[in-house]
Amino acid sequence: MKQYYIVDQSLLPDMFGKVIAARQLLEEGKAANISEAVKAVGISRGSYYKYKDMVYSTDEATWNRKAVISLMLNDRPGVLSQVLKQVAESGASILTINQNIPIHQMASVVISIDLSHITITIDDLLANFKRVAGTSQIRLVSIE
Repeated sequence: MKQYYIVDQSLLPDMFGKVIAARQLLEEGKAANISEAVKAVGISRGSYYKYKDMVYSTDEATWNRKAVISLMLNDRPGVLSQVLKQVAESGASILTINQNIPIHQMASVVISIDLSHITITIDDLLANFKRVAGTSQIRLVSIE
């Protein structure tokens, strides 16, 4: 199985960014052919062919943009409602909610959310959850 990494563009040679730029010119119809695209970005055809199937942009618009968040909530009326209100106000939307039966007045809740239209960062959303009275142990389980 191949192993992939996501790295900051500043760590990579400019060549990789130029290959991606050439591919975008072709996909958007701004270049009629590969020769025109590579000339526009300043690389050789050989470089384009060498890397074209190996480098990709992680443009956020192409991500599935889902997150799973785990929280512990006090077993009081309105706590979960306030957490869900924070999700709605952020522009995100709920995909699933799994709440366990409260034990010792605390309930474990796992929420999966769609981040496609979120208007704040995921860190800001987690910080907003922490400000809701009755929440604790807030953890980002996964994000894609």
